Amino acid sequence: MTSRSLTHPAHPAGSSPGPLTPGHLRRRLVRRTWLLCAALGIAACVLVVVSGAVGSVAVSPAQAAQLVVGHLLPGMPWMSDGSLTPLQDQAVWQFRLPRALLAGLAGAGLALAGALMQVTVRNPLAEPYILGVSSGASVGAVLVIVFGSATLGGLSLNAAAFGGALGACVCVALLARKDGALSPTRMILAGVALGTLFSAVTSYLTISTSAQNVVSVLFFLLGSVSAATMSSLVGPAIALLVAGVTALLLARSLNALMTGDESAVSLGVDATRLRGVLLVVASLLTGTVVSVAGGIGFVGLVVPHVARIAVGADHRRMLPVAVLGGAAFLMAADLLARTVAAPTEIPLGILTAFVGAPFFLWLMRRGGAERAGFGR
Repeated sequence: MTSRSLTHPAHPAGSSPGPLTPGHLRRRLVRRTWLLCAALGIAACVLVVVSGAVGSVAVSPAQAAQLVVGHLLPGMPWMSDGSLTPLQDQAVWQFRLPRALLAGLAGAGLALAGALMQVTVRNPLAEPYILGVSSGASVGAVLVIVFGSATLGGLSLNAAAFGGALGACVCVALLARKDGALSPTRMILAGVALGTLFSAVTSYLTISTSAQNVVSVLFFLLGSVSAATMSSLVGPAIALLVAGVTALLLARSLNALMTGDESAVSLGVDATRLRGVLLVVASLLTGTVVSVAGGIGFVGLVVPHVARIAVGADHRRMLPVAVLGGAAFLMAADLLARTVAAPTEIPLGILTAFVGAPFFLWLMRRGGAERAGFGR
C-alpha cells in the first residue's frame, strides 16, 4: 500500500475530497468560534490601550498600558518613579479608561439584547429598539432634562431612563398577550406603535423646552459615553453578566425556539414562558445600557447577523461571538467618534449608522445572510 493510500484512503488519486460530514463541520465551527473569540478579546484589549493614549493630554500607548496595569497591580515601580505625571494618570484612569470600558459594555449589551430579541419574535430585523424600549428610556431621561429630577420625585437621569425602559417592557408584554400567550406578531406591532408614541412625546418635549436643554436632549438621544465614570460601569456590567449567563444556560432552548413554536414544544420547551423571559432580559439589558449611554442604534441589528454568518446559528457559539464583537465594534466606533472630527465629538448613534449600514448592505449583497438563514 502506497503512502497516498494511507494518507487519503477514501479519495483515489486525482479525485477531490467529498463534502464535510456534520461532525467535521461542527468541529470546524467550534474552532472558528474559539479563534474569533480570542481575536475579538485581543482587539478589545488593544482598543482599551489605544483609547487611553488618544486625547488632548499626551500619553503614549505604552504609558497608557503602564497606568492601567499600575492601578490593577499596586507596587509597580513606574507609578512612583516620576516617569508618569499626575495629569497623565488622571486623564487615563479617570476619563479615558471608563469611557472605553463603558463603550465595550454598551456594545456587548446591545448585541446580546439584539440576538435575544431576534429569537423572541423570530424576525431577522428585530433589535432592542423595535419593542419601544429605547424610546421609553428616552422619555424618562428627557423628562428629567426638561423638568428636573425634583419633578420626578428626585430620580436621576439614569434612574428615570431605566424606569421608562421598564415601563415600555411591561406595556409591550400586556399588549402582546393573545389567549394567554405572547404573540411574536403582536409584540412587534405593539413595540412599533409604542415606540412611535414615545418618540412623539420626546419630540414634543424637545421642541417645547428651552434652548439650553435641546443640546443635552439631542446628545442623549444620539448616544454618547463621554460622561463615563467608574461608578457608571457597575449597572451595565451586572446586567450584562446576568443576561449573558441566562442566555448561555438557555442556549439549547433558544435553538429550539428558532425552529418554531410547534417544534420547540415537541422538544419540551415552553415557548410562551421562554419568550417572556427573553423579553424581560433583553428589555432590562437595553434599558440599563440606554440609561448610561443614550440611544445607540444598529449594534443590536448588525452584530448578531455577522456572528451568525461567521459561526452559524447555534446560540452556544453565536452568543459569545456577538457579545465580544459588539464590545469591540462600539469601542472602535467611540474611538473614531473622538478623533475623526476632533476637537468636535460625533455622537455614537450617528457613527454606528454611517459605519454599520453600508457594511450590513455589503454583507447582504454577498449572500452571507442567506447562508445564515436570515436573508430570505
